[in-house]
Amino acid sequence: MRKKQNIITFREAAGYINDIPRFATKNTMEDTRAFLHRLGDPDRKMRVIHVAGTNGKGSVCAYLRSILEAAGYRVALFTSPHLVQIRERFVVDGEMISEEDFLRAFLHIYDMLDWDGLESGREGVYHPSYFEYLFFIAMVLFPEKSPDFCLLETGVGGRLDATNSVSGKELSVITHISLDHVKYLGDTVEKIAREKAGIMQAGAPAVYWDTCCGTTDIFRQHAEEIGISAYSVSENDYYFSNFKRKTIDFCVHTKYYRDVNLTLDTIAAYQMENCALAVRAIEVLDQGRTITGEQIRRGVRACHWAGRMEEVLPEVYVDGAHNEDGIRAFLETVKADGRENGRSLLFSVLEGKDALHMTEKLVDSALFDRIVAAHIGDERALPGERLADLFGRFSECDVKVYEDVASAFCALLRQRKSQERIYVAGSLYLVGEIKELLNDDKFRRRIEEISAQPGSRGC
Repeated sequence: MRKKQNIITFREAAGYINDIPRFATKNTMEDTRAFLHRLGDPDRKMRVIHVAGTNGKGSVCAYLRSILEAAGYRVALFTSPHLVQIRERFVVDGEMISEEDFLRAFLHIYDMLDWDGLESGREGVYHPSYFEYLFFIAMVLFPEKSPDFCLLETGVGGRLDATNSVSGKELSVITHISLDHVKYLGDTVEKIAREKAGIMQAGAPAVYWDTCCGTTDIFRQHAEEIGISAYSVSENDYYFSNFKRKTIDFCVHTKYYRDVNLTLDTIAAYQMENCALAVRAIEVLDQGRTITGEQIRRGVRACHWAGRMEEVLPEVYVDGAHNEDGIRAFLETVKADGRENGRSLLFSVLEGKDALHMTEKLVDSALFDRIVAAHIGDERALPGERLADLFGRFSECDVKVYEDVASAFCALLRQRKSQERIYVAGSLYLVGEIKELLNDDKFRRRIEEISAQPGSRGC
C-alpha cells in the first residue's frame, strides 16, 4: 500500500524514486510495454540504438554518442548507474537534463498511476520499479528534445530489461559477456548471452563482441531465427600502436574505415575493445554514407567516460571494476602503467559479487604495495571485515579496514610515498562516493593538505 504524496521539488521526486525498492514488486515486460503505450509510444518517435552486455555498456554508449555528435547529430543518452547524482543518467547534447525537466517528467508519470488502486492495496495495480521509473522519465523527456538518435543502455540483462520494451530499434549492440548477476541471468556465460541476445529485434541489425565460441554461436543463432544481420567484433579488428603517459594510440580496421588511427583520452587498455565495438556499430548504422573517419577520430578523442580509469587527482585513478572480468581488465591496465612498484589500492564491492575471486586476482597480481578496504555507504555493501578476511586467505599482508570511504581514502593519501600512484577499484558506488567527496570543497581542502605531506609507511 502506498499513499499519494504532494511532491513539488526535484529533491522530493528523487527521494521518492530512491524509496521505490522498498515497496515495488517485480513487473512483467507486458506491464512495462503497456505503460509505455499509455505514455504515447514515445520510443516510436526516436531512432533507438540499444546496448547490452556485462562490461563496457556505458563506455560503448559514450563512444557512440561522442562519434555521432562529432558527425553533427543530436544524441539523447540514457545510462546506469549514476555515480554522484541521479540526473547523470539523462544526457542530451552532452548535458544532463535540468532539475526542472526531471521533476516535470516525474510528475507526468506520477499522475498517470492508479492511486485509488495503490492506496487501497488492490492486487495487480501497476507501479514502476526504480529502474522502470527512470526509464520512463527518459521516454517522456527525450522526444521533446528531438534527438537524431536515442542511446539506451540496459540495466540488468536484456531480454526482460525495461529498456527492451521499445520497438522499432535502429541497431542492437552487445558488449563483452562474462559472469555477473548470476542470480538473475544464469551461472554460465552461455545462459547470460541468451539473456543479452534478447535485445535483438527483427528489422534491426546487431553488432556484438566475439567473447567466445559459445556466446558467438548463441548470438548468430538468435539473429538467424529473427532474420537479421549480426556482425562480430574481436581483437583481430584493431591493433595497439602506442601507449603514452595519459593516452592510448591504436588502429581500427573495418570494411569502410580501413586503418583509422585513433587516440583514446584514457590509460584504460580495455577501452580499445569498447571503442572498436562502437566504431563497428557506427559502420553498420551508417554504411559509410555520411560519417567520415575524421569525424570518428574527433569523436573518439573527445570522449570521456567518468569512473572508468579516471584520474580524479594527480596520480589517483578510480575504476568501476565491479566483477571478476572487470578486475582482470583493470589489472591489465595497472600492469601496463610502467611502474615496478609504488602502487596502493582502495577496494570495496557489493554483496552478491564474486568477491572471493576478485580479491584472489588482486593479491595474485602482486601489483600493490598496500591494500585497504572500506565499507561503502550502501545497504548492499560487503562489510569491510569480510573483505579483509578474503584478502587474508591469499596474502599475509595485513589489509587495513576502515568504517567509511573517506577515512580509507585519507589514510592512503596520508601514508603515500613519493611518486606513489593510488588506485580505487571495485563497485561503481565506491567510485561515486570518491567523486562526491571530491566535489565537497571542505573535503578537497583537507586532502590537498594531506597530499602536500606524503608519509612513508607501507603495508
